[in-house]
Parts: sequence; C-alpha cells; structure tokens
Amino acid sequence: MSHDHHDHHEVHEHDLGLQHDLGTLRDRNLGRRGMLGIFGGLGVAAVAVGCGSDSSGTASATATSTASATPSDRPSPPDGGPGGDGAPPDGGMGGDASVEVADGEIPEETAGPYPGDGSNGPNVLTESGVVRSDITGSFGTASGVATGVPLTLRFRVHDLTGEDVEVLAGAAVYAWHCDAAGSYSMYDGDAVDENYLRGVQESDADGWVEFTSIFPGCYAGRWPHVHFEVYESLDQATSAANKLRTSQLAFPQDTCEQVYATDGYESSVSNLATVSLDSDGIFSDGYSLQLASMKGSVEDGFTATLNVPI
Repeated sequence: MSHDHHDHHEVHEHDLGLQHDLGTLRDRNLGRRGMLGIFGGLGVAAVAVGCGSDSSGTASATATSTASATPSDRPSPPDGGPGGDGAPPDGGMGGDASVEVADGEIPEETAGPYPGDGSNGPNVLTESGVVRSDITGSFGTASGVATGVPLTLRFRVHDLTGEDVEVLAGAAVYAWHCDAAGSYSMYDGDAVDENYLRGVQESDADGWVEFTSIFPGCYAGRWPHVHFEVYESLDQATSAANKLRTSQLAFPQDTCEQVYATDGYESSVSNLATVSLDSDGIFSDGYSLQLASMKGSVEDGFTATLNVPI
C-alpha cells in the first residue's frame, strides 16, 4: 500500500460505544485479524457482518440485530461477495474481476466537509451501532430513515504490494453519502440530528463489503458520488487519523438520469444538468478506477460495484 494522491482539495447498548460492538463481534466471529492472532492456525473465516450467511447456513453475526437486516423489498445482491461465490458481477472497470497492477491504486480524494469521522466535527465511528450493513436508517437515539431508489453498494478491497495483488480480508470500510435531497446526516438541515447513510463493514475472506442504502441525490457543483475510507481493521476504524485511504465512488450518467426522473429527486435533475464527470472538481482528472459497475433498475433497485485497490 502506498499513499498516492489526486491533488484536490445505545445503561442502552447504543451508549456503550464502538468497543462494545467490537467485543460483540469478537465473541461471535473468528474472522477478525485480532482473533486470528489469538487463535493462530485456525485459518481465515469469511466474515460478512450483517449481510451474509456462513457455510452451515446460519446467519452471520451483526453488530446490530435490526439495522443490519436486509429488508425484503430490497434487491437481492448479485452472485459473488458476501453469501456468493466471491466473484463480482460482470461490468466495467468498477466491477471487473481483475485488478491490474499497472492501473495503480484507487486515488486518494478529499473526505469533503461532512465526513463524520472526527476530522471535521462529529465522529460517528465511535458510536455503537455504526458497524452495520443496512445504512438507510439512523441508529442510537436517532430514528430517521432515508428514502429513495434502493441501492446496494459493494466494494472489494485489494492490497497492491509490488507486483502482487491480493484481496484484503479483515479490512474495514466506512461509507457515507448524501440523501435524495442532497443533504448529509449529522451536518445538513433536517438531517442534522440523524446519522443515516453512514456505516462500517469488515471485508470478508474474499475482500468484499456490502451496504444496503438508497441512491444519493445530486447537489449543486458535484457529480453524484459516495465517500468511503478504508482502515486496516475494525479496531482502527474509530478515527480518520487511522485511515489507509479515502476515496470516492462515481455513478454512470445514464443511471443517474434514470433515478432522478423519479419522485423525491426533483432538485437533482437541474443540478445534474450543470455538471459532468469531466468538469467535476474531483473526477475531472480521471475516474476510470472510481466509476462503479451498475446492475439493476429503478423498479428493482440498483447494485453498484467497485474494486478498491490500495
């Protein structure tokens, strides 16, 4: 891993903090690197927190029992990743099974003004409940739910070392994005007291993490995107100071146009018309490694897949 940059600028359980979540995960899973250190030689367990099943068919452990359950009206994930065969869906650069060393690592990008990672005000990473796969609803003392076209986000983390490329198990990915109106929870307007559309997942034995969410809106001046940070482990995913990489996922224009023609995304139509991938302040210097591979429809929901080589 290197640090190449793009030059841009709940006593309730939710009160117990992230360490409570981590303790629960350790008690229930042997997939954590820390547990492997204690029980060396047991091998690597495939962990898909809150979004998969183990080989015996029993549900995998989750940090929260309700927020991480995938609603029945959500689209089923494609083959591969958590609960699948480890292969990503067909698609463009973002969903291709192979990662080429020559293409390099996914670019470092700004976390923006609404990271919620402690680097600019609030830190959701220290809150119990943040380790979850379904990020549509708020958790802890907040109760709001983000509405919009269903979206499954799938990231596959890879470690690039010299000429070698390996999937990275046991890493943590923190993902966050705006709601359909273009507002960020914890910071913006009516969403300031919410913490929806933010969550952390641990990569399984095949490097996959998955989030259930809604398609983000387009706000003035930015191309539709999802922010994410990669950490070495869940233990490290408590502060932006520990991150290995910050980057952004971009959506293809045709998918955005389909979504924004639906109710709830009215303001996104005019905002999208004033920006392009080539003029966006983040993606204008290249986005081939950040453009998601898309599957699905407005009616059934979309799945966005992205390789994350670091």
